[in-house]
Amino acid sequence: MADPSSYRPRPGQIPDSPGVYRFRDEHRRVIYVGKAKSLRQRLANYFQDLAGLHPRTRSMVTTAASVEWTVVSTEVEALQLEYSWIKEYDPRFNVKYRDDKSYPYLAVTMSEQFPRVQVMRGHKKKGVRYFGPYAHAWAIRDTVDLLLRVFPVRTCSAGVFKNAARTDRPCLLGYIGKCAAPCVGRVSPEEHRELADEFCDFMAGRTGTYLRRLEKQMVQAADDMEYERAARLRDDIGALKKAMEKNAVVLADATDADLIAVAEDELEAAVQIFHVRGGRVRGQRGWVTDKVEEITTGALVEHALQQLYGEESGDSVPKEVLVPALPDPVEPVQEWLTERRGSNVSLRIPQRGDKKALMETVARNALQALGLHKTKRASDLTTRSRALEEIADALGLDSAPLRIECYDISHLQGEDVVASMVVFEDGLQRKGEYRRFQIKGFAGQDDVRSMHEVISRRFKRYIAEKERTGEWAEGEDALTEDDGRPRKFAYPPQLVVVDGGQPQVAAAKRALDELGIDDIAVCGLAKRLEEVWLPGEDDPVVLPRTSEGLYLLQRIRDEAHRFAITYQRVKRAKRFRSSPLDDVPGLGETRKQALIKHFGSVKRLRSATIDQICEVPGIGRKTAETIAAAFAQAAPAAPAVNTATGEIMEDTEDGAPETTADAPGEPVTAGTPDERRGHET
Repeated sequence: MADPSSYRPRPGQIPDSPGVYRFRDEHRRVIYVGKAKSLRQRLANYFQDLAGLHPRTRSMVTTAASVEWTVVSTEVEALQLEYSWIKEYDPRFNVKYRDDKSYPYLAVTMSEQFPRVQVMRGHKKKGVRYFGPYAHAWAIRDTVDLLLRVFPVRTCSAGVFKNAARTDRPCLLGYIGKCAAPCVGRVSPEEHRELADEFCDFMAGRTGTYLRRLEKQMVQAADDMEYERAARLRDDIGALKKAMEKNAVVLADATDADLIAVAEDELEAAVQIFHVRGGRVRGQRGWVTDKVEEITTGALVEHALQQLYGEESGDSVPKEVLVPALPDPVEPVQEWLTERRGSNVSLRIPQRGDKKALMETVARNALQALGLHKTKRASDLTTRSRALEEIADALGLDSAPLRIECYDISHLQGEDVVASMVVFEDGLQRKGEYRRFQIKGFAGQDDVRSMHEVISRRFKRYIAEKERTGEWAEGEDALTEDDGRPRKFAYPPQLVVVDGGQPQVAAAKRALDELGIDDIAVCGLAKRLEEVWLPGEDDPVVLPRTSEGLYLLQRIRDEAHRFAITYQRVKRAKRFRSSPLDDVPGLGETRKQALIKHFGSVKRLRSATIDQICEVPGIGRKTAETIAAAFAQAAPAAPAVNTATGEIMEDTEDGAPETTADAPGEPVTAGTPDERRGHET
């Protein structure tokens, strides 16, 4: 690990002007490329105290062995040079968008004497007009099949074209009218190029003018009693409209725009792009990237714009680009896009109307793409195995931790303090073994003390299960109940993960030591900097941002947090919905519902006499007296407040009380199916 002070430039050596800088490692490989409005100010940020740097930035500057820079005239030149160097050097610490597939485009080879329509993938070529990208190649072929009736452009390969010209016989498409057959001289090169231009104009969104022209020709042919020609034009119009229907209208004003949305978490980001031409979605694509550097949403958008338009020009850059956040500063990026297009480009955040609604749709696609990427990544066996091996190496374990338990504490200002335990086996969730805890040993807010209590209770149960089955019992019988179900705490983990830093890790380790357990590893994952803390260590273990092990630990920690906060909300809601009827012994759910149905609300039931309560079917005089006594002892309910408006609600106790099971070991009866799989202890 290099010391940044060993290669820090001397004071005054760095110019105070726009430019692009490169960090190189000891082997002279470029590991990071950046641009700056002021090189002096930007580079000074990298050479401050390492403790003040973000872990990702700290990792980069300690990997580097030298820094160099190039001065440019404007920020736009800096943007262009940064893009060129990122493409050339492929630095490991820069954001690099990747995709798991090559999107197909509809391409027209305008550079050839007889332009050809075809499906193309991969890098774009000069002299070729591209439309798309499309999600599937068959979608392109369906569109082309409809349009060839009106624009019979060549679609055959060079070999087929030469063979037809040699034999003076066109292919089948030439015979059925879906090719103008330039191979046998039915049309001249100029006429065929005109057909290709019309095809491109239609695909570019200029459809209205062409349709109106065909309709006028159809009417004229009918007036001239050329009914066969009129019928052919009618069918051509139908084919074009059918091709247009394949792309839904999303913007009524026939806008040409690209919409870019970003979904991100601490480790990764997904970008989705919708290409809208003529008010219709003409293409869609997406990328995913690891966040190997500290980066804002605006910077992610800037990198996406560079990758999207870095090699484009003219109409390939739309008049309008809609984004979720603007780069900082935005002016150089907007000027760069304007230069690429050759005319003004608007780069902005949509605020209202159809464009904002469509941006929300793109954002939902980005969120779904990120979730799908994480699901694929988590479900891959090789990736899971590598993640477990990386965790074992980082923590110094003898073997990969096949069972990991993670604990998190949740509360709201010290009220309803609860904890969660989630279980991952072989890198996958085991939701049936999730557990929930109420903090019982003390009142108030103390996350460290709460963590100690939870770990102690969990592993006391583990020791009790071992004693009940026999200390040296082996095999499946020692770990299952008589009915074959797993014992709740019979399986020990190889690794305990706690949500927090040094204090929480120390509390968990102390709890295990007090119980005499020394064969279970403990670590903590601090969310702020994603650092892994080990017991008794003053410095954290910093895993690389691209580490599959860190990704797995983060998933486990986030799942524990989700499970804990869900339970905490259930407890809080139950406390708000509690009723004196809950304290009446022997009063079950059916008779509670009968009482509420009879009186209409708990408020009216509170003011009822014993004789009136006895009128309810199933309620005897003794039970009625117990109910009246319970209401007499209970404090009056505080008025409910509408949190959205601040308004005090008049009748606070209308409706039936809602209850959830709250006994140790009972399944949860509120929440989602996933939460109901957990158990409280």
